[in-house]
Amino acid sequence: MSGIDGRALREVLREQFAWRGDRSDDMPSADPTGWWREPSTLGQLGPALAALFVGERPTVVLGVEARGFLLGPLVALALGVGFVEVRKDRGQLTDSDAWVSRTAPPDYRDRQLLLGFPRRLVRSGDRALLVDDWVDTGGQALGVRRLVEAVGAEWVGVASVVDALIDSSLRRRLVVRSLLFERDL
Repeated sequence: MSGIDGRALREVLREQFAWRGDRSDDMPSADPTGWWREPSTLGQLGPALAALFVGERPTVVLGVEARGFLLGPLVALALGVGFVEVRKDRGQLTDSDAWVSRTAPPDYRDRQLLLGFPRRLVRSGDRALLVDDWVDTGGQALGVRRLVEAVGAEWVGVASVVDALIDSSLRRRLVVRSLLFERDL
């Protein structure tokens, strides 16, 4: 992470993160909202995530709503490339708007979402990097990879704040690189 103290950032991310839930909840919920509150942390996230793939030369960054819409532009700015929103369960906005969509494998809530973006925004030959705050099952990342490959673009990988994948072969197949693992939290 050029210009960023990776160890210090990881420690701050741990401090500003919380597990939330009531005593009656079977499992607590991840609460990363502290990361967005502090401008110094927010300012470091984009460059830190970009540094994970800077040698891969992405030409476009994609982010799945909702938190991918927050982090993706920060990474795109750090890389000097554009950003494309990947929408969940939404079709084209107008009849003339060509839309690329794919159904993703089950996500962390066991939903199979329809993911998509306007066709004109990701071009054949692009090198696409997906950015998100958390990778759990890899379902949404697999869905986005299918979108990227459907338009003739090249998949670079997934830059994530937290990697919670259990399947290491999926981590390799998706090329997931993260700042933290779930066990660090």
